[in-house]
Formats: sequence, C-alpha cells, structure tokens
Amino acid sequence: MERRNVGDEVQEQFNDVVSRLASKQLFQSDWDIASFAVFFIFIGMVLLLVLLVLIRCCCCCCCDEKHRRQKVGIDNMSLEP
Repeated sequence: MERRNVGDEVQEQFNDVVSRLASKQLFQSDWDIASFAVFFIFIGMVLLLVLLVLIRCCCCCCCDEKHRRQKVGIDNMSLEP
C-alpha cells in the first residue's frame, strides 16, 4: 500500500472543491444535499442554544435578586418517620 501524506490529501480535497465551484455543481447527489442540510441544521441549533445561554446569563434583569424556590405539589406524609 502506498502511504499518502496529509498534504497530498488536503491538496486533493482542495482541487475537488475548486473543480466543483468552477463547474457550478456543488452537490453531485441527493446525499450531498441531505448531508449539507443536516449539517447546517445542527450548526444552527448549536448557535441557537449558545445564544439562549448568553441571553439567560448576561441579559437577565432579575439576576441580582435571590428568589426563594417555592415548594410545588403536596407533601408525602407517608415518607415521614
């Protein structure tokens, strides 16, 4: 088996991308389109979650006040000794 170094593989991938851009045919099959869509949906969800975390942590107006957690529900008296 012939060992190929990383530089040759990167060059081959780069040439493949450039040839696809030159032919204006980025997606050669339906699987390419599907994988592209799944990838960008995943990236979009990650960015949305990061944005929500930043909004929650940085922009929350009520962060200065300590809120007591109120007990919700009923006490289970059968667990008491």
